[in-house]
Amino acid sequence: MRPIQRGVFLAACSWALWVPTKAVIAKGPEPPVARTEARALVAHGDTRIDDYYWLRDRNDPNVVEYLEAENAYTDAVMAHTEALRKTLFDEIVGRIEPDDTSVPYRKGDYLYYHRYEAGKDYKIHCRRKGSMEAPEEILLDGNALGEGHAFFSLVPVGVSPDQGLLAFATDTVGRRFYTLGFKDLESGRMLDDVLPDVVGNAVWANDSRTVLYVKQHPETLRWYRVYRHVLGTDTDQDALVYEETDDTFSVFVSKTRSEKYLTIVSHHTLATEYRLLDADEPRGELQVFEPRQMGHEYDVAHRGDTFLVRTNLEARNFRLVQTPVTATGREHWKEVVPHRGHVFLAGVEVFEDYTVLTERKDGLIRMRVLPEQGQETREIDFGEPAYDAWVDQNPEFDTRALRYGYTSLTTPRSIYDYDMASGEKALLKREKVGGGYDPAEYTSERLYARARDGVAVPISLVYRTGLKRDGSSPLLLYAYGSYGYSTDASFASDRLSLLDRGFIFAIAHVRGGQELGREWYEDGKLLEKKNTFTDFVDCASHLVQQRYTSPDRLFAEGGSAGGLLMGAITNMRPDLFKGVICAVPFVDVVTTMLDASIPLTSSEWDEWGDPRKKEYYDYMLSYSPYDNIEAKDYPNILVTTSLHDSQVQYWEPAKYVARLRATKTDANRLLLKTDMAAGHGGKTGRFKAHEDTAFAYAFMLDLAGITE
Repeated sequence: MRPIQRGVFLAACSWALWVPTKAVIAKGPEPPVARTEARALVAHGDTRIDDYYWLRDRNDPNVVEYLEAENAYTDAVMAHTEALRKTLFDEIVGRIEPDDTSVPYRKGDYLYYHRYEAGKDYKIHCRRKGSMEAPEEILLDGNALGEGHAFFSLVPVGVSPDQGLLAFATDTVGRRFYTLGFKDLESGRMLDDVLPDVVGNAVWANDSRTVLYVKQHPETLRWYRVYRHVLGTDTDQDALVYEETDDTFSVFVSKTRSEKYLTIVSHHTLATEYRLLDADEPRGELQVFEPRQMGHEYDVAHRGDTFLVRTNLEARNFRLVQTPVTATGREHWKEVVPHRGHVFLAGVEVFEDYTVLTERKDGLIRMRVLPEQGQETREIDFGEPAYDAWVDQNPEFDTRALRYGYTSLTTPRSIYDYDMASGEKALLKREKVGGGYDPAEYTSERLYARARDGVAVPISLVYRTGLKRDGSSPLLLYAYGSYGYSTDASFASDRLSLLDRGFIFAIAHVRGGQELGREWYEDGKLLEKKNTFTDFVDCASHLVQQRYTSPDRLFAEGGSAGGLLMGAITNMRPDLFKGVICAVPFVDVVTTMLDASIPLTSSEWDEWGDPRKKEYYDYMLSYSPYDNIEAKDYPNILVTTSLHDSQVQYWEPAKYVARLRATKTDANRLLLKTDMAAGHGGKTGRFKAHEDTAFAYAFMLDLAGITE
């Protein structure tokens, strides 16, 4: 991106490539106009004309020039907010603890942790032997590895069972093609074994010499092959252990907490299939646990002579069963936790003497501990009306301590140890928030909006204590609503920069997520997808009706599949919002889902539908944001993307902005901001990522008339 200080004149020079030949550049910033090149897209006897299909070629210099011209225009339009953005950025990073250390977790003889150093962007991964008083060993320094790279992602895959070697993966492009490397932790030297173009997923066998790793398809990026590498051997000789030939499935590898089995898991939106391999015999035969069946999803854990299986077989909200390791067929399954219509079994963690259930009831997470023998079942009390909780790092199998995390809209991220035998819990660490943060100065609520079909949709919100509900407050409403991903009420210190300027922040827990169980997800996918969009609109209308805000003070934000949501609601109700932030948005639904060569397409037909079938084509076409742009007024819109995005290709938001700019009838802001060096998650690094946060906040604050 061209820096802001180059000014409007230089930016205008580049835009001249994109306006009609005889156009005159007006004073002040004028938006670039992408050339049109009609392409007919035909399916089911229906023809769509795409004037901007040519933007798909990232190697075309004209495409790059256009994206840079849009960036220059965005810089020029937002130039007057530069001081505000700097203030916001300084505030946000000022709340972050400069020198910070994670809570150590024990694995074998060592305590593992990561830490940050003041002014540095990346984690330093460390360990100490026996206790935290022992000398520190630096395993990996992300700052040294990432030096000189505009984008850097580090995945510490894991320490070998004998704790002498470390596998790690790095990506310096953002396309999620990683290089897998290995470090000898005793000598400190990097091994000669280097595996390029893999994914950041690998697992050690128990011999501490053999690794299973995954490769993705070079075009579709689908994780499809599992290989076996033995340290010290030629990587060209690595054996193909398993290939997933069904292009609607992807595959990953893992290891049971008992360390008895390596697992190769084929997964699909609606089905799962586990293959097991004895971790002591990595050259052995794979054992299929339960053959795939469409509609059957399951997870497998191991303890002693038993497998525990979380399954949705005859259980919409999942149940827990167990079966002998010698007989895994479903005829041998014995029920441990039955299906419950009002409780969703979200996850199961198995320890030697305890089983931990993560459940959802009434839209909230709860954790229950089931002892293997004798003791009573325990439930962890979280004590707030809206929150997020999760099982944290628990590598040890033989333990009575459960490590879990907790946060809420007013409680910073907190890490606890819970004694599964006694029920006692200990707070190990709570995120420090600079600037004198006092949770008593903020109030959180849980509301319910009545959707147009009568369903009650939860809304979580937070604001400065003392808020007057007179409709004058600016409000940011966020949602995701796809893949069964639940958006829980969690704390974010950067959000204080909005709250302290009078904003309300709210989360609409729309259908398509899984907050209220499996039915909540299924009612927001496939031919019910529009419920996600109407739920969001109805939540926004409820907040206006209840005088939390008003349409000229209401903002909306969503990213990726949540960006699809943003595109849909701006087509449906553009009058309801002052501004919308579409982050890496999936907006060209029909074209993408018809093209199996695009990453993620084939594996997601069961989330969105397969438009090769007319029923799904027609339904998708009725809501696809790109296909439903009309000549009417739209709110102010900020669209962000990254050139190397592997999940939502950059051309979707680029095409969306080009068509919207050529069609809409208003003079509101329409900005496209492309990171030319990043992937789906945007900028990397502890601090650099907040440059984007400050930019988005400045976009909203400026429109709300808040200038400092």
